[in-house]
Amino acid sequence: MLNKTSTAAGSPTQDDGLNFDVIIVGAGISGINAAYRLQTEGPPGLRYVILEGRESMGGTWDLFKYPGIRSDSDIFTFGFPWSPWESRESLAAGGKIKDYLVRSAQSAGIDHHICYRHHVDMANWDSGSKRWELQVRVPGEDDTVTFRSQFLLLGTGYYDYETPLQTTIPGIENFEGRVIHPQFWPADYDYTNDEVVIIGSGATAVTILPSMSDKAKRVTMLQRSPGYIFPLPSNELLTTVLFALLPASVAHFLNRLMWLLRSYITTLFCKSCPGIAKMIIKRTTMRQLPPDIKWDPHFKPRYNPWEQRFCASMDGDFFAALRSGKADVVTGHIQEVTGKSIVLKSGEVLHPDVIVTATGLKLKFGGGIRFSVDGEGFVPADRFAWKSAMLQDVPNLLFITGYEAASWTLGADVSIRIFLRVLKNMRAKGAEVVIPRVAGGDAADMPEKPMMSLSSTYLKNVGSVLPKGGTGQWTPKKNYFADIAGAKWGDVSTDLVMS
Repeated sequence: MLNKTSTAAGSPTQDDGLNFDVIIVGAGISGINAAYRLQTEGPPGLRYVILEGRESMGGTWDLFKYPGIRSDSDIFTFGFPWSPWESRESLAAGGKIKDYLVRSAQSAGIDHHICYRHHVDMANWDSGSKRWELQVRVPGEDDTVTFRSQFLLLGTGYYDYETPLQTTIPGIENFEGRVIHPQFWPADYDYTNDEVVIIGSGATAVTILPSMSDKAKRVTMLQRSPGYIFPLPSNELLTTVLFALLPASVAHFLNRLMWLLRSYITTLFCKSCPGIAKMIIKRTTMRQLPPDIKWDPHFKPRYNPWEQRFCASMDGDFFAALRSGKADVVTGHIQEVTGKSIVLKSGEVLHPDVIVTATGLKLKFGGGIRFSVDGEGFVPADRFAWKSAMLQDVPNLLFITGYEAASWTLGADVSIRIFLRVLKNMRAKGAEVVIPRVAGGDAADMPEKPMMSLSSTYLKNVGSVLPKGGTGQWTPKKNYFADIAGAKWGDVSTDLVMS
């Protein structure tokens, strides 16, 4: 915990608590990027602190330790624009991303503003003092400590770090072997010569299968229905050429722009021409498969491309594992898990030593903080989101979100840039408080849109967890190019009340 009598930047000024201009919750990608933007583009002398519940920075990349953990978006747009990724691989391993985040934070001095093992339980806006009051559990304290700030920024992501998505697997409690969820991968697990069954077909399962197949006796991905898996080269030729011919700064800029355009064009093409996209994906997949594994039913999804997120296979490692004979895909519904087997409704029986339940993430807003305004609690999912960044009728609160069909970091940067422009406008007007209000005051008349529109299983209950999107200034962000232009030069005044 920061010392209460310290006079350094980011330290408190009163004896009854810890006081700042901005409190950032979460020291992952969103929080670190927000801190950098505040330092470099915010008002001079702005004092902030980052409260991180874990023992280290990195968020997702500090939490997940399963075999093969890596980015599922290209690392060049996933990395910070102010701290270019130095390596040339297009998808980066989780450990490398964690190291990159640490280096980036240290190079900017952000690490000196982080309080580790500081878990925020409650956040209340006090209209009298015009400040947020946070009840924080800290090491060595029997009771919570009160942090105060004018602004509260949530860099907490959108899923539950403590509880994975629960799904019904009949009889899983009867299994006598080991059951592991990727979110809590045991550091001491040696899977050499084990028969492994991974339940799930998302990015996590697609990553784990080839990573375990080298030492495991056999790895089987058991899926109820298939998803789209597409090979992506670890080293892109054009990236290599750019860095070979151009100065590093120019190469970084052009390479990032190339990947931004590539992602946008690919997604647009898949959504605009789903039939052609499916044909291309089918042909690519069939060329990668061994003769004994069929495209139908194992790789023929029931939905169109980008109705759910794509799974990237780096250098086709997933398909290479299948061709090696040490990995397999089974499509079917589980009838029952017994002490030593998984029985499918088709009659097929699997005999794993370990079951990996890669069944998805559980959604959570704001890290589970209990929010209130003047002591009256509210549910964030009941509120509309102004520019996917601020909550309807809630003062001085920013929540940072990314994209579901592009790198998370891109959307996170849009959010903090919007906040900086709002803050600049407030300073110009001498305002201390900003509150998003639905025009006309009647939110019931505004059509509702989900913050995330993909049909992935873990997003089924998005409307009951995340704030609501609407129309106009309340429209969810979808397109980075349009959103970043709006964040830099667009309207950031309509439907905001400053006082």
